[in-house]
Amino acid sequence: MQADLFGGTPAELVLAPQAKLLKGLALPYVPRLLAALEQIQHTAPFRHMVTPGGQAMSVALTNCGALGWTSDRHGYRYSALDPDTRQPWPPLPEVLLQLAQEAATRAGFANFVPDACLVNRYRPGARLSLHQDKDERDYSAPIVSVSLGIPATFVLGGLDRVGKTLRVPLAHGDVVVWGGADRLRYHGVLPVAQAEHPLLGAQRINLTLRKAG
Repeated sequence: MQADLFGGTPAELVLAPQAKLLKGLALPYVPRLLAALEQIQHTAPFRHMVTPGGQAMSVALTNCGALGWTSDRHGYRYSALDPDTRQPWPPLPEVLLQLAQEAATRAGFANFVPDACLVNRYRPGARLSLHQDKDERDYSAPIVSVSLGIPATFVLGGLDRVGKTLRVPLAHGDVVVWGGADRLRYHGVLPVAQAEHPLLGAQRINLTLRKAG
């Protein structure tokens, strides 16, 4: 079942007690973000990882930061090394740290220092099923999720897989932050519709910043 947004200012929508959508917050950062993304994917190209069940993920991914999220037949985990190159992931760009800290502070989570950024690339048709972010060592830090490119619909659920969900339209430059009592909410992304973005073409880039170590 779809629920309604709880309200808030036009630029800040409260999704749950400790979850907030910050409309367009990333827009002033976009030129530097795109330059940083070019460097990241040059060092650590996007790839379709395999789930523990052996299926290729529809979303392509890469990472930057001290730790990178990976998946294979042995499970989900964070690693300091890119499994494809056996080299460290690219460092977290300063622009991403600045954006993550501004977003976290705006959402009520001061002093956020992420050490991992998962970069997901969605082509039309790609989706992300409902899941919890449970691979981090502790859940005291929030999650900051930045959307670039074509639109998508973010789905925010509860603390178990069944029950009411909230569908949140996301546009280029939007940032979602959730933490505290809402840190372990199930969430996902509906299949991305066909669209073109003037800067990124037919793709959506999502940058998810976490404190993983």
